[in-house]
Amino acid sequence: MTRTSPPTREKPIHWVGSAKKDFLEFPIPVQREMGYALGLAQIGGKHPRVKPWKGLGTGVFEMLSDDDGNTFRTVYAVRFASAVYVLHAFQKKSKTGIKTPQEDADLIASRLQSARDHHKRLYAN
Repeated sequence: MTRTSPPTREKPIHWVGSAKKDFLEFPIPVQREMGYALGLAQIGGKHPRVKPWKGLGTGVFEMLSDDDGNTFRTVYAVRFASAVYVLHAFQKKSKTGIKTPQEDADLIASRLQSARDHHKRLYAN
């Protein structure tokens, strides 16, 4: 008898603020690659180009994708038991350095708090 593991339950994705609208403005190849990464996150996986987002603790990740000389980023949280939250989707504008502008970092922190509140309201037992 062959033993199989139970199917992985796919977590729903919740988009915080304007993240979905912003994501849909990305070039189609970027949307496809990042969409695949989000799909992996929904089943507990991680795309090879995903890296931890620093400064907000565990369970927050950043996906980068390049298209035609432009860099696009999507930041999402998997730290919640019942859902994946897309916190921010944006194009990296700075031509010098790799540091994320403070206004984007602050927005991500604020949206993480909104995601925490939403998750608590929606999924509290």
